[in-house]
Amino acid sequence: MTVAVITGAASGIGAGLARHAASLGMQLILADWDDAALTEVADCLSAEVIAVPTDVRDETQVQSLADAAFDKFGEIDLLFNNAGVLSSGLSWEIDAATWQRSIDINIGGTVNVMRAFVPRLIAADRPARIVNTSSVGGFLTSTFMAPYSATKFAIVAITEAMAGELAAMDSKVQVSLLAPGPVKSAIMDEKAPTQTAEFMTVMRGMNDAHGMTPDEFAPLVFAAIDRGEYWIIPQPEILDTALQERTEMILGRTPPVSFDFTSGDGQ
Repeated sequence: MTVAVITGAASGIGAGLARHAASLGMQLILADWDDAALTEVADCLSAEVIAVPTDVRDETQVQSLADAAFDKFGEIDLLFNNAGVLSSGLSWEIDAATWQRSIDINIGGTVNVMRAFVPRLIAADRPARIVNTSSVGGFLTSTFMAPYSATKFAIVAITEAMAGELAAMDSKVQVSLLAPGPVKSAIMDEKAPTQTAEFMTVMRGMNDAHGMTPDEFAPLVFAAIDRGEYWIIPQPEILDTALQERTEMILGRTPPVSFDFTSGDGQ
């Protein structure tokens, strides 16, 4: 693999993926809504990099990102569909704009990137891999973070459907589902409402204390890609036991419980 596109590349996991890809000698197209932070990341990389400020909510901007990538490099080997946000609050009190922002970025942004890139990747008729970022929070619901849980669950469903569709077409393009556990980043820094401020303070503290750094996390992701894995779960200890308990809860038709885990995926 020689060319990678990374959305949400200005911080957190996205920036870590960019730094690791650059260390492997890959050519990069980096995208993020934060122009200044994106430029700062790009300027620190010892690789051929194009930084394209992009709001993934805007289909026109995402199409321009795809145009820039294919015009410059002709072929794309690896696409990290990584942009995302996290908001907290009581599910019935979170305002409509906050709900819509989570839906538009976490789901709509993922779909916009797929629509812009996948047809061209298929038409190229060569191996390529798309990595959609969900979270362990895409399998385990979290109290006070309903927009995040709902949208990350959706990415799990979208990615599984996409994998089946690519296989049905006998395409050389493959897709993987990335489900991070705690990674040190700014994704939890959005100001929380009064009702959940203490909860988010605790979550940030747990993430800072126990989370991996993006630069520790990124090599695990690339190793899974090299192995051709669909499920990229670099921190299985965060997911596996809780997911088994959740599955048993559903099969046993017992009332929902809240799982105690740190789900911030630091995109």
